[in-house]
Amino acid sequence: MSHHLTIVDHPLAQHKLTLMRDKTRSTAEFRQLLREISQLLAYEVTRSLALATKTIETPMQTMQAPVLEGKKLALISILRAGNGLLDGVLELIPSARVGFVGLYRDEETLQPVQYYFKVPESLEDRLVIAVDPMLATGNSSVAAIDLLKQAGAKNIRFLCLLAAPEGVKRMAEAHPDVPIVTASLDSHLNEQGYIVPGLGDAGDRMFGTK
Repeated sequence: MSHHLTIVDHPLAQHKLTLMRDKTRSTAEFRQLLREISQLLAYEVTRSLALATKTIETPMQTMQAPVLEGKKLALISILRAGNGLLDGVLELIPSARVGFVGLYRDEETLQPVQYYFKVPESLEDRLVIAVDPMLATGNSSVAAIDLLKQAGAKNIRFLCLLAAPEGVKRMAEAHPDVPIVTASLDSHLNEQGYIVPGLGDAGDRMFGTK
């Protein structure tokens, strides 16, 4: 995954995303769709995982069979909306280690401020997948990746549901070594920093808050 941006154009991913964008979708439906689409995205973000072989016995014979190599990968949720993607990915990779990065935006400076950080040990030996549904301005994503690198992570991928060109550009400048996997590159950001056409605030729609 050397190229910086991968758009998952699988028909099921695109169909589910359209259902999620619809403003009449209920919280329960939105959450279920996010869980389903996150598995399709996880399939893509893990495509180039390293494999080793081990000896197993099938009912027929002994064979050398492929298994994932190295330490268990780390899934890092960028709070709070990241938890929606996290759930689906964990169903696919239940043995993954999980971490959380909490950031909020200072209303005066508009800069991200860290309020929570708890991640698995030995990040330098793991594939680290950071998840957040929306890559909008890119400020919180860049800050989260900064923190993960400070904690030792070297092999990082970023998984989101929607990306704005501004966020992709900001991430490419700050972290050119971090590939982005998304279901859609949307048109632009509005004055409030929301992705257009987007789907509104992913956290609010997922958790039923306003």
